[in-house]
Amino acid sequence: MGVKIYHRPDLHHPIMFVGWPGIGNIGLIAVSTLKEILRARELGEIDPLHFFYPRKVVIEDGLLVDLEFPASRFYYQRVGEKDVLFFIGEEQPSDGGRMYARGEKAYQMANFVLDVASEFGCHRIYTSGACVSPIHHQMKPRVCAVATSSEVLQEVRRYSNTIVMSELGERREGEGVITGLNGLLLGVAKSRGMEGACLMGEIPDWLSGAAFPYPKASRSVLEVFAQILGIEIDLHLLDESERQIEEIVESFYAKFPKEMKEEYDQRKTILQIRPGTITIQAQIYIDEQYKKGSEEGGEAPS
Repeated sequence: MGVKIYHRPDLHHPIMFVGWPGIGNIGLIAVSTLKEILRARELGEIDPLHFFYPRKVVIEDGLLVDLEFPASRFYYQRVGEKDVLFFIGEEQPSDGGRMYARGEKAYQMANFVLDVASEFGCHRIYTSGACVSPIHHQMKPRVCAVATSSEVLQEVRRYSNTIVMSELGERREGEGVITGLNGLLLGVAKSRGMEGACLMGEIPDWLSGAAFPYPKASRSVLEVFAQILGIEIDLHLLDESERQIEEIVESFYAKFPKEMKEEYDQRKTILQIRPGTITIQAQIYIDEQYKKGSEEGGEAPS
């Protein structure tokens, strides 16, 4: 059990972007897309045997030849005069079948990631995820930020389309909690003397339980990543997936009853402090759509 490092490049005080699956896979999509755009090179990986069950057993000619596990890999690249590390985990280690990391394995995973960051002189960690908000799906998602220090927070405030979590208004249930490794990693990083911030793309509350990604919010997060790096990036890699998801969401929206749609459309001009009944009602439409697809033998949107 441990970390396997395949290359040891000479990096100068790199920053690290970290992504794991979560609501809408917003952070995972953002970090993975940035890694692809910058053509980052593989650095190493965390041995999966202690953290995950195998996804499948590979058999050839009646012989077991391999076990396939979720990957947890490190990458690196130089961007202008900045060195960048990436960590992308395909799954969060969890106890008891939970979606999000929790328990001893989660803590070990966080420390393995930070061990690599520390080994290469990393001075700042950025994680990313979802901020569930009462916004309209046709609005541009903002990026909600939480930082480990007031200095980092002031820096994050300067980025366009970014808001500090405490500025979202009256505290809502669940606000102040970053679920899973995105939050745990920052907490452990702070205890080890590292700076960090979590940048969360907004997702409409009624879509937070949907079984499909929300790349529209990932785009907003990527725009902030670009500002952090001081570069311009072409986000056309998200165009097709964003278009497909928008079509799915619009199909749900088109089925809203008139009164419900009128109430929901108020979000375009008035940002609600607390989610209303629209959240539960709209979620019912999504659930019914998936149930209908299952009964007809078809596939639900993915």
